[in-house]
Amino acid sequence: MLKKIVRFYLPIIIWGVLIYSISNTSVPQVSTAYVVDFTAHKFAHIVEYAILAILLYRALKEEEINKLEAVIYAIIITAFYGFTDEYHQSFTAGRTTRLRDVIFDTIGAGIGLLIIWKLLPKAPKKLSNLAKKLDLI
Repeated sequence: MLKKIVRFYLPIIIWGVLIYSISNTSVPQVSTAYVVDFTAHKFAHIVEYAILAILLYRALKEEEINKLEAVIYAIIITAFYGFTDEYHQSFTAGRTTRLRDVIFDTIGAGIGLLIIWKLLPKAPKKLSNLAKKLDLI
């Protein structure tokens, strides 16, 4: 039981704490060009929440639920965490709270799970084997 918690749930907690920590700091400007700065920040949202959703999916599929339910729950939990993270940012100096960021977080979750669910099983054998060792597929 402890081994399962450490293997499947500790990475989720660590990643969640990392997201929380990042939200506690002001965001540096990437570029003076608005489009470049906006794109970089939204891409960061997509990547960090794709990783969170993948970690959640990985843990949830180890429970007594099917893979589709694990995908749905991972997206819902990731979107909820994104919402709470935006609320948390409303108390952080230099940060803003935007609903669109929750949308980007949820899109990231969907993209991450799409990669895991649809693309990894068709990946080259070496990558597929690594995904199996990491309990992703």
